[in-house]
Amino acid sequence: MSEIFDRILALVEDSNVLVSEHGYDELASDNIFVRDIMGSVKNGVVVEEYPDYPKGPCVLLLQKDRDGNPIHVVWGIPKGSTSPAVIVTAYRPDPQRWTNDFLRRR
Repeated sequence: MSEIFDRILALVEDSNVLVSEHGYDELASDNIFVRDIMGSVKNGVVVEEYPDYPKGPCVLLLQKDRDGNPIHVVWGIPKGSTSPAVIVTAYRPDPQRWTNDFLRRR
């Protein structure tokens, strides 16, 4: 686990979540549902952390959709704030760019 992920989980538990405008666009383009992201965040696996990202700390998680297919979700917390948890973007990882477990870039 990571500190950023722990903070994200606590905010999700409190329903303190926002989807960014970019996030909505990406969700729609990859046919990903917010309910799938929200339902699988607790079982997410940290792929990468970005604690010093200019817009605030972020974490890339490997999550699953309702059919068990992998999705990558970038969760963040706005810089200088303690909430909300923001779904920055989400996408279906390209198997050509990721290892078979979708945890490492090729």
